[in-house]
Amino acid sequence: MEKIDFNNRKKPFIVAEMSGNHNQSLERALAIVDAAADAGVDAIKLQTYTADTLTIDKSDGEFFISDPDNLWKGESLYNLYKKAYTPWEWQEQIFRRAKEKGILCFSTPFDDTAVDFLEGLDCPCYKIASFENVDLGLIRKAAGTGKPLIISTGMASIAELDDCVRAAREAGCKDLTLLKCTSSYPASPEGTNLRTIPHMRDLFDCNVGLSDHTLGIGAAVASIAYGATMIEKHFTLARADGGVDSAFSMEPAEMKQLVIECERAWQALGGISYGVQPQEKNSLQFRRSLYIVKDLKKGDMLTRENVRSIRPGFGLPPKYMDAVIGRHVNCDISRGTPVDWTLLM
Repeated sequence: MEKIDFNNRKKPFIVAEMSGNHNQSLERALAIVDAAADAGVDAIKLQTYTADTLTIDKSDGEFFISDPDNLWKGESLYNLYKKAYTPWEWQEQIFRRAKEKGILCFSTPFDDTAVDFLEGLDCPCYKIASFENVDLGLIRKAAGTGKPLIISTGMASIAELDDCVRAAREAGCKDLTLLKCTSSYPASPEGTNLRTIPHMRDLFDCNVGLSDHTLGIGAAVASIAYGATMIEKHFTLARADGGVDSAFSMEPAEMKQLVIECERAWQALGGISYGVQPQEKNSLQFRRSLYIVKDLKKGDMLTRENVRSIRPGFGLPPKYMDAVIGRHVNCDISRGTPVDWTLLM
């Protein structure tokens, strides 16, 4: 598969995260791929795990989600992951459909067996989830493939990020992207802290993007101004269809708008520039300038009654008003003539 270079892309790399929004239907999973491609994303991302590779089958104590503010309250971890996981036997078909649609497909492995499985599918890169960014063994395993590595940074301290970045690089990772992430579902704009993006980029000398769990596209578009090169958003066909992540997932029309607006934001960055831009040249004529606004005879004096600062912009700049007032004209002049030094005695 063609090597991915996230460092030299022409525009932000947009990733649609399928997660568990297939609702245990392969047909729906493939439809999500189709809709993501139609929306213009660069990649669709899966998650490769089973309930047994993530936790144990226990439904009490800390294995049960009782927090009333949690989106998944009332579920055991095991049952939640059984609902959300993407069957491994589907993933080859999903990879193939993405290729047919002209977009990349890659995945988040959650243990070593998932990395081995995905290597068999020629997965082009790997994403480490926020909850796994402290699993240095998994990071080393994924980095050891030599593929580009993307790590979400939710909940991680600088020291923890230093650990995982060192582990990735020491294991052979040459292409690393960190994703600023807030691990709450949905996340609030106030807790997103986009100003961390350039700080993280400079601190770890790597690409930085945004794994965005906020509602809408505002945070993602704003992140481009702070240097985000990759945007990841959860994606579904329709939130009304339900699913473990549907509440904070984007629908196709929203994803299409995200793709458009992120590219516009990137295009708008440009460089540091002052003065007339190429596309502004035709607008210069609409500036104000000094014009004769009454018919004058040779020898008449210019006053504020017969000279005004008006549009268009073919006369002397308005800053010369005081310099021309009191001067006399050297010829007859018609109303509507731009003031020029050659007309003055």
